[in-house]
Amino acid sequence: MKGGGGKETVTASFLRLLLVLLLPLTALYFFYTLHLLLTSASSAASSCPPDSTAATTSTVSVARMSANLTAAAAGLSEEKPPAAEAASAATTLQHVVFGIAASSRFWDKRKEYIRVWWRPRGAMRGYVWLDREVRESNLSTARTGLPAIRISSDTSAFPYTHRRGHRSAIRISRIVSETFRLGLPGVRWFVMGDDDTVFFPDNLLTVLNKFDHRQPYYIGSLSESHLQNIYFSYGMAYGGGGFAISRPLAEALAGMQDGCLRRYPALYGSDDRIQACMAELGVPLTKHPGFHQYDVYGDLLGLLAAHPVAPIVTLHHLDVVKPLFPDARSRPAAVRRLFDGPVRLDSAGVMQQSICYDGANRWTVSVAWGFAVLVARGIMSPREMEMPARTFLNWYRRADYTAYAFNTRPLARSPCQKPAVYYLSSARRGGETTVTRYERWRHPNETRPACRWDIADPDAHLDHVVVLKKPDPGIWDRSPRRNCCRVVSSPKAGKKGEKTMTIDVGVCRVGEFSQVAGA
Repeated sequence: MKGGGGKETVTASFLRLLLVLLLPLTALYFFYTLHLLLTSASSAASSCPPDSTAATTSTVSVARMSANLTAAAAGLSEEKPPAAEAASAATTLQHVVFGIAASSRFWDKRKEYIRVWWRPRGAMRGYVWLDREVRESNLSTARTGLPAIRISSDTSAFPYTHRRGHRSAIRISRIVSETFRLGLPGVRWFVMGDDDTVFFPDNLLTVLNKFDHRQPYYIGSLSESHLQNIYFSYGMAYGGGGFAISRPLAEALAGMQDGCLRRYPALYGSDDRIQACMAELGVPLTKHPGFHQYDVYGDLLGLLAAHPVAPIVTLHHLDVVKPLFPDARSRPAAVRRLFDGPVRLDSAGVMQQSICYDGANRWTVSVAWGFAVLVARGIMSPREMEMPARTFLNWYRRADYTAYAFNTRPLARSPCQKPAVYYLSSARRGGETTVTRYERWRHPNETRPACRWDIADPDAHLDHVVVLKKPDPGIWDRSPRRNCCRVVSSPKAGKKGEKTMTIDVGVCRVGEFSQVAGA
């Protein structure tokens, strides 16, 4: 009992001591919290306006400021600064300067290609860069119909160690930099090509207008040869096919190229030297399928008849391949036929392929507008027809279908499907429509292969093809798509008389695609 009463007394004493300690602390916390609340309320009251007038005035000021900012923004959108207006204006030929790499050794022959596409009397700007003076050096451009001629700077101080190449590659690789240093005003793009490069100027502008010239761009394309691309680079623009460099990039290149060239003495040509400098600048190649190096031999028919769905920008190596038109008196004359007719009438549509079918005769028709029409027996799918036929050999003169950087097909999978080829003979404008006429071409002593198909041979029933097409300069402002073609009329098997097929080419109608009529 005593033990229990003692424990209760100790517990009660402990509780009383704890209570005495906690009560002052609780009171202190309460008063401190109350003080903080009163202080916050007083500060809030002093920061508020004494009446509603101040609030109204503040609201009006904010409203006026907002209105002023809105008006200023509207003014900016309506009146663009001169620099912004200049940047948004479309690129014209006056914004482009050409640098043409030429050799005095081949000048007399290759200058004829330049005459075909060059527009004299100030319509275009550019220079031919030669290794030494030629006869035209002292003649006016108006008289020669050619760009002005300049002599490249001495490059003997630059090292060159490639055993099989030629040190003229250093001279040619500096053409863009030398052209930039001329300080021509208003230049947006520096375009380079060889003396045997044929440019399609309006189509070049179409491509350049897709890009912001104020940004660094290096635009061109690869070789058709897979091995060439392996040996050199799949990231290199081939100079013969032409390439374009924007002004900011040309300026950067001019500032560092001489040092860059000294770092790559073992490279072969000019193209890989420029690409090496681009790699140091960190600017990749922007590829466009309209630039054509044409590292091939033979006939370009297969490549051009199945041109990519893109504007054709250049042709190259025309001295190496067969003439574009086999009945032309010379290679430059063949290019002249193309420019005097189709390029003049509808540059955007040149070489563009369209595929259709003559259901009555069971023929497949492929139109490469402004160049050629192919008519084959049987029904060949668009998937096959848009693939280039191997009418050419690769750059190493081998018939090796694996040697190309793209898909190809044999000219005919069956002797019966060997196409009849019709080349452009004339082009004119008839009202709002272009009228191009194509005539059957037969090689001397050509014989058609024997065929047991119960299908009429177009070679026996068709001598001419007439293509009607409205010019469509805005074709490349839309998403890429092949035009459609429709067979308007064709000769009937066994019927004598007119041997002409008429075809209409144009934008595909709603629901229209390449198919056999009635299929």
